[in-house]
Amino acid sequence: MEKTNKKEQLFERFGIIATKLGNQIHMRTLRDAFATFMPFMMLAGFVTLINYVILEPTGFMGKIVNPATLMKIQEIGMSIANGTLSITTLLVVAAVSYHMCVSRNYTNHIAAVLVSISTFIVLTPMKTMFTPENAKKAIEVTGVIPGSHTGASGMFVGIFVGLLATELFIKLSTNEKLQIKLSGNIPPAVLKSFNVLIPIMITVTLFAILSFGVNQLFNMDVNGLITKAITGPLSHVTTGLPGFVLITSIANLFFGFGIHQAVISGSLLDPFLLQNMQENMAAYANHEQIPHIINMAFKDTFAVMGGSGNTIALLIAIFVFSRRKDYKDFAKLSVTPALFNISEPIIFGLPIVFNLSLIIPFVLAPIFSLVTAYFATAAGLINHVVVQIPWTTPPVISGFLATGGDWRAAVLQIIIIAVSVFIYLPFLRIDEHVTAKMAQTETDPETIN
Repeated sequence: MEKTNKKEQLFERFGIIATKLGNQIHMRTLRDAFATFMPFMMLAGFVTLINYVILEPTGFMGKIVNPATLMKIQEIGMSIANGTLSITTLLVVAAVSYHMCVSRNYTNHIAAVLVSISTFIVLTPMKTMFTPENAKKAIEVTGVIPGSHTGASGMFVGIFVGLLATELFIKLSTNEKLQIKLSGNIPPAVLKSFNVLIPIMITVTLFAILSFGVNQLFNMDVNGLITKAITGPLSHVTTGLPGFVLITSIANLFFGFGIHQAVISGSLLDPFLLQNMQENMAAYANHEQIPHIINMAFKDTFAVMGGSGNTIALLIAIFVFSRRKDYKDFAKLSVTPALFNISEPIIFGLPIVFNLSLIIPFVLAPIFSLVTAYFATAAGLINHVVVQIPWTTPPVISGFLATGGDWRAAVLQIIIIAVSVFIYLPFLRIDEHVTAKMAQTETDPETIN
């Protein structure tokens, strides 16, 4: 009994720490912002799949429909890509700013979002280098916003602006000394705008001074400085295989203690994974070499089969090998959600949470699957993941779609699931034994050691 109490106390303490980390305001803001932003990524993924797998002029459709017609139809998808992939950072700025306001209980959301977008443009150089056709030397073109700054590569400037500019603006606008008080019968919108007039001016001006200072000191814009000093090094850590697997494992461990894995992966991994995903989609669309193995859809495709922990394998293990009718009955209730990668019924119902017997394989199974898929991709056994598919796409189908129609990826998913069944199996046996013993103990208290 004393050992049980100590175990419960350890779980409780871990849960408290995990809850505090999950409720940290900036991590929560980023997690919610990327959840808001995700539908645009999925739309871009669908467009990439349709444009460059189904409508590809050199593909099977080119034998049915005139290739020139297909190229014309592809323009629809290209315009959608311009409104999603090409303005990723602007969408991130708005989403982060909005959720920062929600987290701070600040009600003038639109003012904060507009300030953040304005501030982002202040930090963005209105010029780019362009090499004209048949020219040998690039020329500087002014009065344009570089697509590299509004697309995936500018995402961390967007996060920086969304968090910092909004925090500063909220702090200034809640200072009554900086509010302009108007009297009389004034429309509410006008009153609100005058209340934040001075805070807007201060916030945008301070960032303009920051941009000027960075340019003078380092001879580069803020985007370049952040990429060189922060984004580059962090990306190597978080999307390199060791760091990626470690963070994913910690996230799944947190889920084992009742804290959703998005608490960790949503803020630490998603920005880097989304950036890699967008760069892969852009390279695939332009028929260029695919730059990244690890990206957002790679994680969803190989580490979330049946839900977090690849729990589709646990359900199969229960159906095939379990000796307990109650486990099989519960698996029947959980299998339909699991087909769409929703694992909460099995995680909280069986349960996996606070159950050491099943937490261990819940962490181990995705490690095996990610490492296997990584080296299979690196060896050319399967195509790179190049399409952002909905995370609810069923296993096997997801592998085929995410790799641009590579059947080998679907076969690899089947193999990974089969091996993962045997990763879960010995721990399932232990869990069944513990459950049976606990049931016996409850009916016969004298059996307690």
